[in-house]
Amino acid sequence: MPTRPTEHEVLAAVLQIRSERLRVLAWQRAMEPDAGRWALPGGRLGDDEDVESSVRRQLAEKVDVREVAHVEQLSVFSDPLRTGTGARLIATAFLGLVPSDADPAVPPDTAWHDVDDLPRTAFDHAGIVDVARDRLRAKLSYTNLGFALAPAEFSISALRELYATALGHPVSATNLQRVLTRRDLLSPTGAVAPPGRAGGRPAALFRFTDRTLRVTDAFAVLRPPGVAARPVLP
Repeated sequence: MPTRPTEHEVLAAVLQIRSERLRVLAWQRAMEPDAGRWALPGGRLGDDEDVESSVRRQLAEKVDVREVAHVEQLSVFSDPLRTGTGARLIATAFLGLVPSDADPAVPPDTAWHDVDDLPRTAFDHAGIVDVARDRLRAKLSYTNLGFALAPAEFSISALRELYATALGHPVSATNLQRVLTRRDLLSPTGAVAPPGRAGGRPAALFRFTDRTLRVTDAFAVLRPPGVAARPVLP
């Protein structure tokens, strides 16, 4: 039996909280197979590239996402029939995170989609998005990865909304501040947010003490309200 050629691609599930929803960046394919379906950005691995430098190049060239706050490898997807093409195409997938206040320029065929309401996706890309969402939710529990979702400065209530949106369940602002402060992840800026239309006391602004990934509590799990668990945030 003749051996099919094997090729290698890199793909990026780039997530951002936009308009109070966790969204993923995808582009609409114009050619078969799966023409008209939505695909994650990426492309073939260059002969002189490692997988991470390749995915960063692809994002910069194809969708103008140059200020991704965090990139990490998710998994290798190697089902021989994953694309239905003549060649066997192995994919190394990455999670990318963009801060909520960024608005990267994207081409006309590219858009942000709600991760919980995806359009028809190409190949196995919906499954890759699921893996990316689950990785984000897990790492928000035991690392400082919230830095990659948040602007440089934020109020605790704004940060709470970002965590709640990413996790998919309510989060207490008081407990969030207590836990992140105890882990030495937050630093007050000394500034306050502009007053809202309702007036009231201006909210203090904070920043993350470190904007590179580190493990802060290896056994923590952020659970919805009413779910008994060891950690931390209701």
